[in-house]
Amino acid sequence: MIAALALAAALAAAPPPSGPRIVIASDSTAANYSADRYPQMGWGMVLKCSLDPNVEVLNLARGGRSTKTFIEEGLWDQLVAQLRPGDTVLIQFGHNDADTKKMERHTDPNGAYDVNLRRFVADVRKAKATPVLVTPIARWMWENGEPKDAHGPYAATIHRVAADLKVPLVDLDGDMMAALKARGELASQRLYLQYKPYDHVARYPEGIADDTHINEQGARLGAALVATRLASLKLPISRHVQPASVAGQPRLGGPSCPGD
Repeated sequence: MIAALALAAALAAAPPPSGPRIVIASDSTAANYSADRYPQMGWGMVLKCSLDPNVEVLNLARGGRSTKTFIEEGLWDQLVAQLRPGDTVLIQFGHNDADTKKMERHTDPNGAYDVNLRRFVADVRKAKATPVLVTPIARWMWENGEPKDAHGPYAATIHRVAADLKVPLVDLDGDMMAALKARGELASQRLYLQYKPYDHVARYPEGIADDTHINEQGARLGAALVATRLASLKLPISRHVQPASVAGQPRLGGPSCPGD
């Protein structure tokens, strides 16, 4: 009797079930950054602006990681250990898998990269969560007046694995390239860490020419594109997604949302 009363008291004191949750496994293009790194931001920092307030975003993206190093450093096992049934896991890698200068990151798109993605999907499903594969966000690269494809074989592998395993897909690479083309070469440059000394950006007084990493506007656009795809996928999380506009992104000086 006493034990039953104690159990009832414990259940009554337990916190209510938490709301839906999105977990992000990725690299620097999605990662969180402290205020001193501004204007660099990852799209994972502002994905919340496209979600219902009760949706939690657990952003476990880490800069410089490929599928290989995310596994080797134990980051993937740490993520899996935190999964709860019903979680939605966004998996976006490719930038560092394609790195042939730092070969410790590199994976063959038709070899280890494919194998690692399939492992990620299997582990998430084993945890009764929902995997979503995301192609790597496009770089600001142009050729003959058109955005240049920087992720060809890696994006192709993601599409193939998604089709083979019937995994929901967010084609952030393709959607971002379309957004770059719509804006044009010069206007779309303002989405990346592309600054001249005369832009007077405090963190880059001498300027910077980075075609990979996104600034606040790029992060907000990337997050809106991810959310737009999520809303259309007919997943349990989809009804909690209200995509921010992809037409124009505010500059708020950090990861707050309009109206906060």
